[in-house]
Amino acid sequence: MIRFALFGAGRAGRIHARNIARHPRAELVCVCDVDRPAAERVAGEHGARAASDPAAVWRAESIDAVLIASSTDTHVELLRKALGAGKAAYCEKPIDFDLPRVRAVVAEAAATDVPVAVGFRRRALPEYREIRRRIREGEVGAVEVVHLVSRDYRPPSPEYVAVSGGFLRDKTIHYFDLIPWVVGERPAEVYATGSCLVEPWIGEAGDIDTTMVVLRMPSGALCHIDNGRRAVYGFDERVEVFGARGMLRSEPPSVSNVARFGEAGIRHERYPDLYGEESFAGLLDAFILALERGEPPAPSLAEGLQAQLIAEAAVESLRRNRPVAVEY
Repeated sequence: MIRFALFGAGRAGRIHARNIARHPRAELVCVCDVDRPAAERVAGEHGARAASDPAAVWRAESIDAVLIASSTDTHVELLRKALGAGKAAYCEKPIDFDLPRVRAVVAEAAATDVPVAVGFRRRALPEYREIRRRIREGEVGAVEVVHLVSRDYRPPSPEYVAVSGGFLRDKTIHYFDLIPWVVGERPAEVYATGSCLVEPWIGEAGDIDTTMVVLRMPSGALCHIDNGRRAVYGFDERVEVFGARGMLRSEPPSVSNVARFGEAGIRHERYPDLYGEESFAGLLDAFILALERGEPPAPSLAEGLQAQLIAEAAVESLRRNRPVAVEY
């Protein structure tokens, strides 16, 4: 049984609290938030105790791991405390908006044997895992083109946008993690463009709500990301990987399958729909399983930094309106 302390009682924290409480091999021991009433509400729903002082977590022998879903500006300090206390950590993305701070904590974690993972939950989706496996087995041959579409059902609140770090750092970063993981190489260059087409107040806040990004891989493969904040028909996400020997394509969550296009024709395979809260649960389960097996959890802190470096290059590309090399 992995005993957790949860930092953060906001939207993501509430989802994580439910998933920890429901997991057969996990226990939610403590919920910590500077907003003590919020911590008490979430803790009370799941039979945990509430705390507003993080020091109580680091001293507690009854806690094996921490799940960090608090505001981004708290992540690095909480990670450092977890490393010092020897407690495994699952940290929501991004690690921090300040890259030197991110690099520093990644180096600190690498110097310990404390397991740390970053919450890029799309890696837990079975269709993406299946596409990745089939690419590794050579089913599509050398990857030439990737198309990824992702559109939220509706924009987040103005309060969220104000502290999100911007669309490319907040939402598109999921695909800056996913595509290198699926394809097997990380981009050398990125070109990003964007507009504000959904909500004028997003533009007034200095952000975009619609973007197209092209990633150029060292092999020459091209990856295109079409990412938006609104789809009136519901959340829409799909990926197509085209190669020398065929194509793999996932469908939107309402269909939830993988189609394979090859010399033998087109074959459809169905997988469970895990795009909602369940995808949080899938990555949590993978984290718990890694701890039980004594394996390094994934995505790693270093992979979290990698996705942020791609995001920063995309932000720079958007600002300068030209391709930008990604410096790792």
